[in-house]
Amino acid sequence: MGLYRDEAVVLRTQKLGEADRIITLLTRGNGRVRAVAKGVRRTSSRFGSRLEPFTYVDLQLAEGRSLDVVTQAETLSPFAARIGSDYERYTAGTVMLETAERLVIEDKEPALQQFLLLIGALRAMSSGERSPSAVLDSFLLRSLSVAGYAPSFDGCARCGLEGPHRAFSPSGGGMLCSTCRVPGSASPAVETVALLGALLAGDWAVVEASEPRHRKEATGLVAAYLAWHLERGLKSLSHVER
Repeated sequence: MGLYRDEAVVLRTQKLGEADRIITLLTRGNGRVRAVAKGVRRTSSRFGSRLEPFTYVDLQLAEGRSLDVVTQAETLSPFAARIGSDYERYTAGTVMLETAERLVIEDKEPALQQFLLLIGALRAMSSGERSPSAVLDSFLLRSLSVAGYAPSFDGCARCGLEGPHRAFSPSGGGMLCSTCRVPGSASPAVETVALLGALLAGDWAVVEASEPRHRKEATGLVAAYLAWHLERGLKSLSHVER
């Protein structure tokens, strides 16, 4: 079997047999990878704790027929310990992991931008310097953009007419002018639209200066936009206090 090394974030684990686990990873060079970690559920395992969700690791893997096999694991950053100690950070972080897994569709297809976005968001989440909800909303908008679903908050998403506009539609791609507006569109406050643009751009000065009512409205619109483009909801999102 061929060996290769890569950096990765552990997205998800599931039991296999009596002592093994299947680990779903988002890697720097190989995109989404599913691999078997043998014996990690035994107390004597050399690297069981290094292969928990949120952990940023350097791995050596052996190529397999259906699943690769983890042969070495070294922790690069213990995000799991920092994020897992706070319920709000943990639930928001779980949504980020599930989103990353869903947006990187094909195994072994490079997804460097998604990987870097996830690492940056986990660093921000674990630092505790910013609101977990704001970090999550910013990550979701950016990840959707990288995946090809970039929302428009300035011009009309359909005809390109310069804004500001008052109608927001997940199916329409963001803000819509009065001509392109579709039935069921939301009518967010002007301040909410500015906040959404700041979350997408990473303008934290604008985000942190926003009012709670506009943050709450923006959060609802981000969740609606995410649900539309993923076609089915995220299980983890129901646990987030939003």
